[in-house]
Amino acid sequence: MSKSYRQGQILKLVRNKRILTQDELAQELRDQGISATQVTLSRDIRDLRLVKTREGYQEMAPEEKGPAFSLLAAEFVLDVRCAQNLVVVKTAPGNANTVAQALDQEEWPEVVGTIAGDNTLLLIAPDRATAEVVQEKLMDILEKA
Repeated sequence: MSKSYRQGQILKLVRNKRILTQDELAQELRDQGISATQVTLSRDIRDLRLVKTREGYQEMAPEEKGPAFSLLAAEFVLDVRCAQNLVVVKTAPGNANTVAQALDQEEWPEVVGTIAGDNTLLLIAPDRATAEVVQEKLMDILEKA
């Protein structure tokens, strides 16, 4: 298992479950087939900026990471179309990666993943209906800009 994969699974666990101790975290990871020593978990917790609260491990408030998605969308998005479970977003040349990164930081639950080229961004939804919801959400943002 790679470090980034393990840390991604840790984030998924603490976002979706109440994990009170490193032992619980280690057990949850073992249940997924991921082994990690206590030292490794401590390092991962520090790297991921997790804090221990009464409710369990939680992420610290994220640091500001750049312009908001809505600002970038208003500036660079030229077109939005659905194609089955995909949403194709056309941007001004050279801006698809920036828009994709901002959208990824928004963590929309409807979006499974993004792929960006130079001027095209592909949003992947689990099904066609969800893709249409994403398209509508994007259009709402563009209309308000």
